[in-house]
Amino acid sequence: MPLRSTARTSLVDLVIEQMERLIAEGEWEVGEKIPAEPVLVETLDVGRNTVREAVRALVHTGMLEPRQGDGTYVRASSDFGAAVQRRLRRAAALEAYEVRASLERDAARYAALRRTGEDLAALRAALAERDRTWSNSDVGAFIDADVHFHRTVAAAAHNSVLAELYEHFSDALRGTLQAVIGRPLPDSVRHQFDAHTAIVDAIEARDPDAAERAALEHLTEAMDALRVARPEDDGGDPAADAPST
Repeated sequence: MPLRSTARTSLVDLVIEQMERLIAEGEWEVGEKIPAEPVLVETLDVGRNTVREAVRALVHTGMLEPRQGDGTYVRASSDFGAAVQRRLRRAAALEAYEVRASLERDAARYAALRRTGEDLAALRAALAERDRTWSNSDVGAFIDADVHFHRTVAAAAHNSVLAELYEHFSDALRGTLQAVIGRPLPDSVRHQFDAHTAIVDAIEARDPDAAERAALEHLTEAMDALRVARPEDDGGDPAADAPST
């Protein structure tokens, strides 16, 4: 993995840029453990101190997260994403979901106006995978499938700023889903799947109003579920308390 040339002279800066590139290009994915220090030293052909300083700098920005006795993990895919996560960690769970509702409402509306045939096929596949993982009672896979579904809706909106913002926002909220999935929720879980199907149906029909209504309906139910599951939650870390989507 030869380092690409740059006008910056600091070797640490070069390593930081290379690591940022690996994260941005998805070679190191969010939630994944980065290679161990000896591997990085050999791969990047730099000294241990250089690697340590680069990792320390990315930990400081919030892109990487050290875990005691386990290694270092990718926490965010960019400085901007790290900033979003830091802010969300200080926000009340319901505040975070109100912002999420705004993003998903607009994503669904624009997707209904702009989606392509390829987008629609991707949405149907994402919806089927979401249903399959729930049926298999695989909570981790279900969370991944749920996040992927909503990112696919955002991608179908064909607005690069919205898609990037939602990607960072969903990275920050991914951990929130684990806390409440499996708790008794108002109404049936099946209705949650019906709500997601309604989003895709409206996008297929190119009906932006219906797509927006369906997106808001499922998030309103999610926020109601949060109030039932955590009635005392007037604030705090949304990564600890949130409903399934």
